[in-house]
Amino acid sequence: MKNWKFYNALFVRVLFVMILFLCSVLLLYKGFRFNAILVGFFVLIFLFEMYFFVKNQLLFYDKTINSILHNDFSTHFQEEHKKDNFKSLYLLYDTLKVQKQEQTSKELIYRSILNSIDTAALILEKDNDTWSIFIMNDCFSNLFKVPKVSHWKYLKNYIPALCSEIENVGFTELKTAISIKIEDQDLQTFMLQTSHTSTYDKEYFIILLDSIQRVIEKKEKEAWINLMKIISHELMNSLTPIRALSQNLLHIVDQEKLEEDDFEDIKSSISTIINRSDHLQVFVENYRKLAMLPTPNKQMTPINALFEDCLRIMSPILKAEGIELVNEINSSRSILIDKNQMEQVIINLITNSIHALKEKTEKKLILSSYTENNRFFIVISDNGRGVDPEIRDKVFLPFFTTRKDGAGIGLTLSKNIIEAHGGYLSYQTDEEKTDFVICLI
Repeated sequence: MKNWKFYNALFVRVLFVMILFLCSVLLLYKGFRFNAILVGFFVLIFLFEMYFFVKNQLLFYDKTINSILHNDFSTHFQEEHKKDNFKSLYLLYDTLKVQKQEQTSKELIYRSILNSIDTAALILEKDNDTWSIFIMNDCFSNLFKVPKVSHWKYLKNYIPALCSEIENVGFTELKTAISIKIEDQDLQTFMLQTSHTSTYDKEYFIILLDSIQRVIEKKEKEAWINLMKIISHELMNSLTPIRALSQNLLHIVDQEKLEEDDFEDIKSSISTIINRSDHLQVFVENYRKLAMLPTPNKQMTPINALFEDCLRIMSPILKAEGIELVNEINSSRSILIDKNQMEQVIINLITNSIHALKEKTEKKLILSSYTENNRFFIVISDNGRGVDPEIRDKVFLPFFTTRKDGAGIGLTLSKNIIEAHGGYLSYQTDEEKTDFVICLI
């Protein structure tokens, strides 16, 4: 950076010293030795003044540059330094100071965000061949009773199981469940997810841990909230018109004289109240079925016999709907199940497929089974329109249905029955095919 005022001042000093020096030489040449020595003395004084002038200038530059290099922006420029000789340096310093303050503010916000989440988060920064701890959020520190140490090797003293798991895979990305013992407590299971990222010449390793129990509780809470919304919706759909009609009836009977039209209104209102009450009763009965599912009475049941009985019931409906049935189940083995409950599951799933095939011209329903890893799988497939993405997480939710005449308990009840048998019910769907899979141990 050019600083003409500094250069001008230096030039004047150099010129003045040179003139004095020439005068001293000239006086010495003329024989005025004493005068020459006196002028030489002044030359030395001005040389010292020029030296300290340049030194002070350079020292201030060095001090400011070092402050910038060490991210120390606590230095305050005097007013005279903000202009003239140091104007450009001040502008550089002030710009970098503002940028540093903005960066610090952003880091505080990021740390605040990390500290506010319920997931244990740890971010490592690679320094040469070792990892240091860049950020440890409050959840991680509190959950594992770990102080906010600065180095990976110190963390290994507190949670060796986690550190060993990560070191064994060489600090690569992974997603797995891990059991960790916290102080004297029992082993707790966590969902471990890691990722690796680089920026400029820095490498970072991000570790996220979620308690499996907390995840389950969160899902259960969400399910209960959704269930209460549906129950409230159904109750209000019945209670609101019943209350309105009851008020209307009370208004009618309060009249001194009833007309023929009033009797018609009374009959219509009572009929509507009965219908809504019946609907509410059916809703409560369905809820009771879900809430009071009896314990399965398991007996060894031949698989072929199970499906023969189900298809005997459903075949007339399949034919009436023009659905091609492909039964690939031909097994002589028997499984330990409650036959009546399992029939209800299969009939529910076939009924679900029938409704999914309503709008298709070519309708096909496929039943199949297979054994794998001591598990028996039953697959009920159809080429219907599948499950829309926006409702895929609500399929097994109680009372959720996309059909006008549906109660919304078929899939929920089926899932509960399979889980009561120690298995699980899942599904896979795309534009061409939907599979509902029953897994029994």
